Amino acid sequence: MTNENIDSRSGLAFAVSAYLLWGILPIYMKLLAHVPPAEVVAHRVAWSVPIAAAVLISLGRVSDLVQALRSPTMLSMGLLTAALISFNWTVYVWAIANDHALDAALGYYINPLFSVALGAIFLKERPNLIQLVAIGFAVIAVVILTVSAGSLPVVTVALFVSWGMYALAKKRLPIGPNQGFLLEVLVLLPFALGYIFYLILTGAGSFLVEGPVTTLLLLGCGAVTAVPLLLYSNGAKRLRLTTIAILQYIAPTMIFLCAVFIFKEPFTGPKVIAFPLIWIALVVYTASLISSLGGTKSGSKIH
Repeated sequence: MTNENIDSRSGLAFAVSAYLLWGILPIYMKLLAHVPPAEVVAHRVAWSVPIAAAVLISLGRVSDLVQALRSPTMLSMGLLTAALISFNWTVYVWAIANDHALDAALGYYINPLFSVALGAIFLKERPNLIQLVAIGFAVIAVVILTVSAGSLPVVTVALFVSWGMYALAKKRLPIGPNQGFLLEVLVLLPFALGYIFYLILTGAGSFLVEGPVTTLLLLGCGAVTAVPLLLYSNGAKRLRLTTIAILQYIAPTMIFLCAVFIFKEPFTGPKVIAFPLIWIALVVYTASLISSLGGTKSGSKIH
């Protein structure tokens, strides 16, 4: 059994692999920029099911899922988390396709700080003074972006709010991460398949229509969705909270680098001020976490 206070090599390998895959996901999604986001999300759901089911069967935990499907309370909670994650995926896919990867990166940078705020509001967790300072920096960054644009940075706010609420709801879902993920995609599967078949029948879809490359990319949406989540769930069990807290910034950093250096999105104006503010906030937050929770194991996660 792994000591909870020690980072294992296997846990580090699993978690880093997950974050690296999440970090390069924008490149994959950019290849599908010509496909409507709703169709991409439908395929993410549909092709995740066999992968998640195969993993659960191999672990011998199918009975847990069957019990969840028979419980109205569990199903209602699964519907809530499924709705939140599908909304998050749709916003993310749209953002990458429409040259808003920088906004997506900012959203996922802010997410840990938003989660601290949610914990204080809903779970009665008391953030310390340093964490409040970090949240303050994040609020200032959002205010700067809002004032400069004349409106809220919708993509950024939608991503960190939906993922933060998803994580909060997921925390209250009394089922393991592998079972929970399969429950969510199973709940979404009828809607996803119905939409895919509707598009095929009306000739409005891209699957099997726009050539083999697009079809293969849509088929691959299951793997790029399910594999990082499954890798993460195995890694988090073998790592300390402080390690996970530091590693979770790999993905938004890679999204940021993709946006600036690969997609050539302009990193100018208020974003030059907002991003450093968020980076300062995250340094402050992580330092506080390391000093106060250095020996605790984590189960938290990001998209």
